[in-house]
Amino acid sequence: MNAITPARQSEALPTPFQPSGRGAKSNASGRFERTTSQPVDDGWHSEAPPRQIKTTLIRDAARSIITSNDSPDISFDQSVNPYRGCEHGCIYCFARPTHAYWGYSAGLDFESVIFFKPGAAELLRKAFSKRGYAPRPVALGSNTDPYQPVERDLRITRSILETCLAFRHPVSIITKSAGVLRDLDLLSELAALGLAHVAISVTTLDAKLARTMEPRASTPTRRLSAITALSEAGVPVSIFTSPMIPGLNDHELENLLGAGAKAGADHASYVLLRLPLEVEPLFRQWLSVERPLSAKKIMGLIESTRGGKAYDSRFHARMRGEGPVAELIRARFERACRANGLSRKVAPLRTDLFTVPEKDSDQLSLF
Repeated sequence: MNAITPARQSEALPTPFQPSGRGAKSNASGRFERTTSQPVDDGWHSEAPPRQIKTTLIRDAARSIITSNDSPDISFDQSVNPYRGCEHGCIYCFARPTHAYWGYSAGLDFESVIFFKPGAAELLRKAFSKRGYAPRPVALGSNTDPYQPVERDLRITRSILETCLAFRHPVSIITKSAGVLRDLDLLSELAALGLAHVAISVTTLDAKLARTMEPRASTPTRRLSAITALSEAGVPVSIFTSPMIPGLNDHELENLLGAGAKAGADHASYVLLRLPLEVEPLFRQWLSVERPLSAKKIMGLIESTRGGKAYDSRFHARMRGEGPVAELIRARFERACRANGLSRKVAPLRTDLFTVPEKDSDQLSLF
């Protein structure tokens, strides 16, 4: 049965309603909704197996594709996101609250209701072709993963890379998917011109933890193999050990960086766990189910890096945290980078090759 109450953050779904293969444990209405529907276990479903939630695709008729960014603690100033929502279902994903703007939950909806932009490549072509456009690297995957499972069929990310290659435009990618290797032909061609960089996010080497924390992302082993394949193809590649979660995966930091360097990464970076808005209660729910004995300790360590709170949204502090625990992670990261020969700065991508290709219908020049 469903109980309708004033909108609030729900508790974790009763066991019979827990879906398999998903990250979130609840699906509370978005923060802009006035009511919420909360499943209640009345005992009739106690023997029912966990249900499967199918992914729903919604066409996003976007009229623009490049998002500008002026945050002082982010390394890029424009990004392109082919998708809203992400099937990978990473429980800690900072982008989850954005689904509330469209009337959906930051919980299970975020990872099962996916907006896609079929006209992304054409919108990008128009943006690049505007008079006076100044090329600057575009980041793919800054919000949700450009190589989440639906990309296998929709191929929107590939069409974006084809557009970047046609315009000789620099592009960087962040992903948790070995699916990036499908586009190795385009990436290697872009990289040969100094126009591409890929960061592979590897948060743990523990396959069991990855399965529950990032249920539909590639396994850690496959991500490391992707680093090797990219490196061997001449594509500059980073290992992104993010997020670092005190008390949960931070003890793996040195092993992660060592594994990344061995796989072929030449650069590394990390971000401390961020728990904005709905992400905090969702993460607490996940801990209570997956790490019940250590949940209190983990949250205590996280709060120690945020001035006693679960999250601090201030620029600079939000990415690295403050206090002894955050400082120790930073020092360990820098030391491990030195030990493994990993740079902490990515070489700049070229912008001087940018060109607007002529369309077949364009009038030929007289000279």
